[in-house]
Amino acid sequence: MTPASNLVTVDADGHVLEPRDVWLKYMDPDLRDRAIRIEKDDAGAEVLLVDGNPHEALRGRLGALGGIGMDSTDLMTVGQRSYEDGCPPGGYEPAARLSVMDDEKIDAALLYPTIGIAWEGLVRDPKIATAYTRAYNRWIVDFCSHDRRRLVPIAHICLKDPEGAVEEVKRARRDGCAGVYLSPDPPARDGRQLDDPAYAPFWETVQDLDMPVAFHVVARSDGGLLGPWLGNSAAGAGEAVFSFTFLALDVMAAFTSMMTRGLFETYPRMRCAVLEAGSNWITAWLDRMDHKAEVMHSFSNMKLLPSEYFKRQCLISAEPDESITAAVIEHLGDDYVIWASDYPHLDASFNVVGQIREKIAGLPEETQRKVLGGNALRFYGLSA
Repeated sequence: MTPASNLVTVDADGHVLEPRDVWLKYMDPDLRDRAIRIEKDDAGAEVLLVDGNPHEALRGRLGALGGIGMDSTDLMTVGQRSYEDGCPPGGYEPAARLSVMDDEKIDAALLYPTIGIAWEGLVRDPKIATAYTRAYNRWIVDFCSHDRRRLVPIAHICLKDPEGAVEEVKRARRDGCAGVYLSPDPPARDGRQLDDPAYAPFWETVQDLDMPVAFHVVARSDGGLLGPWLGNSAAGAGEAVFSFTFLALDVMAAFTSMMTRGLFETYPRMRCAVLEAGSNWITAWLDRMDHKAEVMHSFSNMKLLPSEYFKRQCLISAEPDESITAAVIEHLGDDYVIWASDYPHLDASFNVVGQIREKIAGLPEETQRKVLGGNALRFYGLSA
């Protein structure tokens, strides 16, 4: 097969590490006293404060929000490292990010938040939630203005404030954001289901704006769906591995809920990317959903099979550690898989492009072209 080294390569899920003063600088002046901030508690440990509420799961461990190439024990020991200790320059400086991308042979990167994947469950005031997303979106657009071809801003939208979400996604699109990050976490929308009538204007808007949405894992402040499985201490034997492994569960649940509640039927031009949950499960899951949808067809408003909606409107992101990506691509089809670096997070690694290329090296050149970058360019309406 032809080597993939000459093919356009797009990182469909890279991250920034927001400087701690982003919300202090970019929020509307009358709301800055309620900005997201990092302060030290009485014991000297850094704590993320969201409208005054502490994110307990990250107390003293904020360095672990970044941490690529670092020791997890060091970063996860309370009070051992600061937020900035885990932040390589490529996480918060656009020129440094481009240098990392050059080293990694990445042509373009779609950029998602990091602190932004942690705060939504702590906010009680919907208007503040929208103000937080507006501040971040202003900043990420400025960050990406350094090179708008290679650095692609993805807007953070919070559904706690349905009307505000509509207005903010319109504003972010005008500013050049290519897609939307949505938290899969039910507390991020005050427990409302994704097909709640209050969200109809939002789904109609992203559909009309041709702006894909994406679900991505979150750093919850509590055990979330896994709460009954966790003990009283995050340091309990095996619980760190257990929790880290199951971060994908919220993404899988949100995607499945969107499918089974008929959102792809109701909004046939709305598109959705499934991120940081791996990709090797998707073929088995679509088979399972197809079977259950056929058995329970009288209780569903889906007119197509889930696999048909997926192929009409969705993509999924492969990760470098997965072992059967090539087989999944062959089974699912080469139009539906993208890849992600997850840089600069703790569980990310360098040479991710090399790893992905190795995994798909046996596939036809046209398939490699699609997976490495062509699918992301098409899905988000980007130019090479």
